[in-house]
Amino acid sequence: MENIAVLFEDAIQLLKDLIETPSFSKEENKTADRIETFLNQKGIEVNRQGNNIWAFANDYNPVLPTIWLNSHHDTVKPNSGYTKDPFKAIVEEGKLFGLGSNDAGGPLVSLIACFCHFIGKSFPFNLLIIASAEEEISGSNGISSLISILPEAELAIVGEPTQMRLAVAEKGLLVIDAKIQGKAGHAAREEGINAIYLAMEDLDEIRNFQFFKSSSFLGRSKVTATVIKAGQQHNVIPDLCEFTLDVRVTDAYTLEEAFEELKSKLKAELTPRSMRLQSSHLPEGHLMYRVSDKLELENFGSPTLSDQALIPWPSVKIGPGDSARSHSADEFIFIEEIRKGIQGYISIINKYAELS
Repeated sequence: MENIAVLFEDAIQLLKDLIETPSFSKEENKTADRIETFLNQKGIEVNRQGNNIWAFANDYNPVLPTIWLNSHHDTVKPNSGYTKDPFKAIVEEGKLFGLGSNDAGGPLVSLIACFCHFIGKSFPFNLLIIASAEEEISGSNGISSLISILPEAELAIVGEPTQMRLAVAEKGLLVIDAKIQGKAGHAAREEGINAIYLAMEDLDEIRNFQFFKSSSFLGRSKVTATVIKAGQQHNVIPDLCEFTLDVRVTDAYTLEEAFEELKSKLKAELTPRSMRLQSSHLPEGHLMYRVSDKLELENFGSPTLSDQALIPWPSVKIGPGDSARSHSADEFIFIEEIRKGIQGYISIINKYAELS
């Protein structure tokens, strides 16, 4: 086991290197190279597929369950509000600035440090680190491309900035394209069926819609109309109105269930874009709840998406940093948050092993 002080210094340097290496989604090859080199220098045998990196802390034992430690190394593009160079790791007043420092560089390097701390230690489970790609776009070459080739997780710990609070549930996302058909006619005469007016009935239903089931951690699912398009000429009754629905689905529903409930209430023809980004929750009775109680972690439901949506095994989301800073101008993480993140992750693994 490596000394935590050394791991902390290594983690800070790795994060600085990652900040200064552009890694937009689908373009993360150089940060993947850097993470692979870092682990190799620790004497770890590394596996790679595309820009995804993974490794085991010990020789894999198929008889034992597996714990995943997962976070991502891709970033969004910097917005126009930056006053600092987004690709320069700048330390000021205890803060480390730079694109991806908070989302999710801080959680990622903290998980890697935790993983390195346990290399060679015997556990009643396999410990697996995964640095995944394409998380920001939920891409097909990210974590979902590994599901069929990695061992099933008894628990996946997903590193995202949560102020080290434990997200035991997460909303999923369902985007629906809707269209409603009318009949064209001349606007000057009493003819045609106006598709806009037909759509207004559905939109009024959506504005007041409440899903039947509620989640104890996340409340009710939410549907919002976000895009609408109809008509081509001022003097023609539009025969088609198309609109888009953004549906944030709690763990009380699968995406399929939420879709069917909406479909039963609306007149428009509904087409889901994808059923991939499912809501998630840690099953009742899972050992991680006991770990959380022992460590006095605050449990909550997260409204934001992560790779949890694509992991079909029991999972939680936790990490240093603050979700409110994600995708913001002059993104930063407090250096002390990383130290506490490393210690927090190590405590979770130790307690999980103790209670297993």
